[in-house]
Amino acid sequence: MIVEDDPALQKQMRWAFDKYETIVADDRESALAQLRRFEPAVATMDLGLPPAPDEPTEGLRCLQETLALFPDTKVIVLTGQNDRANAVKAIGLGAYDFYTKPFEPELLALIIERAFRLHELQEENRRLQAAQAAESLGGILTRDPEMMRVCRTVERVATTDATVLLLGESGTGKEILARDLHAKSARRGQRFVAINCAAIPENLLESELFGYEKGAFTGAVKQTIGKIETAHKGTLFLDEIGDLPGALQAKLLRFLQERVIERVGGRDEIAVDVRIVCATHRDLKDLIAQGRFREDLYYRLAEISVEIPPLRRRQGDAALLAHAFVRRFAAEHHRGSLSLRPDALAAIEAHPWPGNVRELENCVKRAVIMADGAALAPADFGLAGGDEAGRAVPNLRQVREEAEKQAIVRVLGRVNGNVSKAAELLGVSRPTLYDLMERFGLR
Repeated sequence: MIVEDDPALQKQMRWAFDKYETIVADDRESALAQLRRFEPAVATMDLGLPPAPDEPTEGLRCLQETLALFPDTKVIVLTGQNDRANAVKAIGLGAYDFYTKPFEPELLALIIERAFRLHELQEENRRLQAAQAAESLGGILTRDPEMMRVCRTVERVATTDATVLLLGESGTGKEILARDLHAKSARRGQRFVAINCAAIPENLLESELFGYEKGAFTGAVKQTIGKIETAHKGTLFLDEIGDLPGALQAKLLRFLQERVIERVGGRDEIAVDVRIVCATHRDLKDLIAQGRFREDLYYRLAEISVEIPPLRRRQGDAALLAHAFVRRFAAEHHRGSLSLRPDALAAIEAHPWPGNVRELENCVKRAVIMADGAALAPADFGLAGGDEAGRAVPNLRQVREEAEKQAIVRVLGRVNGNVSKAAELLGVSRPTLYDLMERFGLR
């Protein structure tokens, strides 16, 4: 975009930069209108604009409003030979560079080309950051030592064929860990098949799991393979295994022992090679005591048992995840740069999150969509303001190391992993904080 009130100079510049798609504006209002319509990556701007072309006031105002609307636009300010003071002022307001009139097309072209290159690099960096955030959120995002131990356990057992039982409240990420087990296993090139045992009626669950032969029951007009057979050579994820009916528990136990199935209405035994991963939010040992879950099936399923801690027990993770979700949903819904106010972070940390990560994710998504300003407040999340006084550090003489560790984890989560900011908030130097992080295994 060329912002210039001299028609002859406009024409000269359009001719000099004909390799670019150029648009022209001759005053502040037309410049802002063109900016909203075309969102140019680079703009050259004369500071002397109507109605006072001999003064820089209108040009500087145009520069400020341009950068307020589109901060990524690279503005190159054109000034007179003896107007260095206003050029420096324009740079201070956020202009990319300045050039003095009369301009030489070759030299100005170099500045414009550099500005385009910088704009492209920033766009590429933004895309890479978005991709990295999406990739991180595709798995587990944590800084909590207990949750990191869970992740290390998953990594160790992923390369085996052991049956894994994932225990944890709803919304803690059981299916994400199950998919991670599959992705890190030798079966990653095969199918990952998931079925929710609580979501399918009992009379349909057997045929859904084991398949059926043509004519096995009314409506069985063709042979259909079940989920277990579909997952052959891959991984079968049985979610909410605690809700599996008693009759099917016996049939599943036989499959786990013999590794063969029979379709409903069929007589042939079909060998299936599949890795089983199960999950439940129920207490299976309590169900066994009540006679509602088979003890022998439990021991078959729990070759490796992994308990996932709820979000309220994961130190610093609520704030860490909130930062990540805000970035992700702001990008998805084109909300620009959004941030979390300190009182919002305190409220997020203080909330118990009974629905765990899923509840936090939905809460942040709603806040990003509905928020009016660029800084999200507790009200945007439907939460009361956090009580900072209630989060004081415990008595160091009693539990000094544990208190230091929890304080560091909580602050790292609050500042989104920025060590410099964390050191400032904790009142220590960066080398000291690095030493503490090393001692507590937080690196």
